[in-house]
Amino acid sequence: MLRRLHSLPGLFAALLVMFMALTGAILALQPAIERAQSGSAPASQMSVAALAEAVAAQSPGVERIVQTASGAIIAYGDPAVGLAAARIDPSTGAVLSAYESSPFFSFMTELHRSLFLGTGGHAVAGVSALAMLILAVSGAALLIGRLGGWRKLICAARGTVFQRLHVEIGRMAVVALLLIGITGAYLSLVNFGLIETGMDSFGAFPANVDGGTPAPVGSLSALSATPLTHLRELVFPFAGDPSDVFTLTTNEGQGFVDQATGALLDFTPNGLAQQIYEVFFMLHTGRGAWWLGLILGLAALGVPAMALSGTLIWWKRRTNQPKLVRNVGSKTADTVILVGSEGNSTWGFAAALHQAMSDAGHKVHTAPMNAVSSDYARARNIFVLAATYGDGSAPASASRFLDRIKRIKPRPGLKFSVLGFGDRSFAHYCQFALDCDAALQAMGWPALQPMASIDRQSSQAFAQWTESTGRLIGTPFSVVHTPARPRTVPMALIDRQDYGVEVQAPTSVLRFGPVLGAPTWLSQLFGRNGGQWPRFEAGDLVGIVPPGSTIPRYYSLASSSRDGTLEICVRKHVGGLCSEFLHNLEPGAVINAFIKVNPTFRPARGKTPVIMIGAGTGIAPLAGFVRHNDRQQPYFLYWGGRDPHSDFLYEGAMREGLTAGRLTRLVTAFSRVCNGAYVQDRLREDADLLRDLIARGAQVMVCGGKEMALGVREALDEILSPIGDTAQSLKAKGRYLEDVY
Repeated sequence: MLRRLHSLPGLFAALLVMFMALTGAILALQPAIERAQSGSAPASQMSVAALAEAVAAQSPGVERIVQTASGAIIAYGDPAVGLAAARIDPSTGAVLSAYESSPFFSFMTELHRSLFLGTGGHAVAGVSALAMLILAVSGAALLIGRLGGWRKLICAARGTVFQRLHVEIGRMAVVALLLIGITGAYLSLVNFGLIETGMDSFGAFPANVDGGTPAPVGSLSALSATPLTHLRELVFPFAGDPSDVFTLTTNEGQGFVDQATGALLDFTPNGLAQQIYEVFFMLHTGRGAWWLGLILGLAALGVPAMALSGTLIWWKRRTNQPKLVRNVGSKTADTVILVGSEGNSTWGFAAALHQAMSDAGHKVHTAPMNAVSSDYARARNIFVLAATYGDGSAPASASRFLDRIKRIKPRPGLKFSVLGFGDRSFAHYCQFALDCDAALQAMGWPALQPMASIDRQSSQAFAQWTESTGRLIGTPFSVVHTPARPRTVPMALIDRQDYGVEVQAPTSVLRFGPVLGAPTWLSQLFGRNGGQWPRFEAGDLVGIVPPGSTIPRYYSLASSSRDGTLEICVRKHVGGLCSEFLHNLEPGAVINAFIKVNPTFRPARGKTPVIMIGAGTGIAPLAGFVRHNDRQQPYFLYWGGRDPHSDFLYEGAMREGLTAGRLTRLVTAFSRVCNGAYVQDRLREDADLLRDLIARGAQVMVCGGKEMALGVREALDEILSPIGDTAQSLKAKGRYLEDVY
């Protein structure tokens, strides 16, 4: 519901909200420009009387003096006498120049407020403010849910480029957009008279005017007692009329000043409603706080970027997610399928199960795991199909499942089954599915069957699970679902460097290039020829399907598409189908591969120190990060191998990185030399340095085998114990990243 609420205003009101945001961003510049043009600030000792006297001496026809919210002092008078409008120096009262309001900003103001459509235009502006408020509120709630709770709002975003862009812009702009939406809606209600401001509540013309000979304006006590910094407007009495008065408006209220005695008559302070209006007006426009105007303007510019990225995210989600036929409501379903998927692959299995059970006569309701509810009135079985994201985490569509299930009481006759999806090569295989199964059992939900798991999208394992499930529920069926293979691009091996033969660990650095004339991933995607190379970054993954297998193997990239080559580092494993295939390639051989983005494994930007830790082929992405560190960010690399004479991978590149300043420190550990050591031993030797770097906000990146990663975590826990930190606490803050196999 929340996602739908966020999507609908975004899709149907995108153009209107973007238009209002862009015009608002332009108007946000006005307070800063006026501030820059207003000259020096009012002298603290100058009074309204002193300013009025100086202006009247230079311009006898002055009728009123106004101080704008930006601090500019403008004097208005009778053009027949000589003064029309002039900008006044607030520190001396001297006339600086003629003043004319900006026709551009006047035009933009009317365009923003009413689109030059009168009352109807004001209504449209109010609706757009309400739409922005809905988008900001629902977006903030979705952001908190996607990141796993408000405590993780500072953690790094994950997902595709557009998802991360959408989240990062939203995270920076959400408070300002909430402010714009609330204040804009309020001002719209004021415009239509639905909220009173008390602006017309000032007293009538005073009855106790002295009427004597007017005194010099500089001697009037009420004006002398009013600091110029408090002035909003001073209206002069009609020339030659001793019964008229000065009308004084300050930031505290409005009153009248007798031009003969200088007494303040019938002062009416600002009411609460007016004070609220003025605060909301300032917060919406930045008038009176030019710096706030600039912040609001920058936030408003984020709206088009978020609208574009949000539309692309919605479109990709809509096109990639399988279409569910006969998806009944949750209250009438006898079978519920809940899906937790990060990349939509698990949805394919869920759609196949949904169709098979619907064909068998069941009424099936299929939804994301985050949509779990307590209204499954007729359901007899709940099937939870849960993928695991990264190092045991929940995918985005299931990030709130564990919290929500704790608030739902088990219903008699309703049983659950958990089916986990993952890759056994990862350390925390199907960990999120295990967590879901444990949570449901702890809440007293009866299980239909023990939890099962599907390794690397195995069609055979899924068919076996559906067959056994069908027997348990008394509806025999078996589902065969074959996931669609990713689009591939042909790549030709350009050259290779071989290491490690002497220590019985053959390892090769392989560099691939495009096959000339062959259709690329991009051209295949759009059904056209042309193009040169798919886009990728160091740290992304390349998927290679070896001959005789349907399951891709993934390797971390040591290069980016800007380098013109795709570079991987592969160790040969006896009996390893893909590693033996790659090690047998000769230059010129062609493989078919695809790119899998890995945006969660990236070094922090800016001046943040980065501690890189790896062993064996885990150096590949780390070497790629060093290669592209042109800004000379502090990089500290710890790497372990077997023998420096046989398998010192990327030695030349690392030495060159040290010389060029792209690598700050290189520490190696070789296990098969005299007094051999492992990389975690080197970490302990540098404990003081590492604690200092972590205290300065350093990010830790680990790449390599799961046993090495476990040893690194244990070593870092020991190192960080004196400062009350752990690898897990850094991970929770987005400062500990792993690419483990």
